Amino acid sequence: MTTVDFFDGLIENLADVTSPTLVDAEAFRDSMARVCAPVTIVATVGFDGPYATTVSAFTSLSLDPPMVIVSLGKQSTLLSHVRTSRRISVNVLAVDQGDLAMRFARSGEDKFIGVTWQLRDGLPQFPGTATWLSCRVDRLVDGGDHAVLIATVAQAEISDEPPLVYARHKFGTHDGLARTNTET
Repeated sequence: MTTVDFFDGLIENLADVTSPTLVDAEAFRDSMARVCAPVTIVATVGFDGPYATTVSAFTSLSLDPPMVIVSLGKQSTLLSHVRTSRRISVNVLAVDQGDLAMRFARSGEDKFIGVTWQLRDGLPQFPGTATWLSCRVDRLVDGGDHAVLIATVAQAEISDEPPLVYARHKFGTHDGLARTNTET
């Protein structure tokens, strides 16, 4: 069999394959609950004040240039303001900031009332976070019921606070790497 014959046969077989059935929402949600995710508050400033929401769909994308990815629900108020401002801050919460995460996870326009925060680089920053990033949103990409924001990081501040993570529907932290007897 030649390489051409192999690929011709493969293409013929692929043509017979139907699209796979999608996993049901509950199984997918339960699967993703077993993945540790950082807990962040993503924020921007609109014409009438600050907007923010708790987000766990956040990760780094690139070192050169420094870029991150954030996922926001298409129906979120925050997303509508980000489409205009094209800027976000990412406040990676510290282990003791679970109450703050819960506050910004709920719906409503009064999330900032009674919360200590400041403007830094024109964006909301909460004190005591593990990390704070100031970002320029370069692209918005369709992601099903979410929009994926691809953003370039303009500023970063870090602290020694352990980060807050979310897994199995609970908050926790990761403070240090597991030690093994394997030498590298």
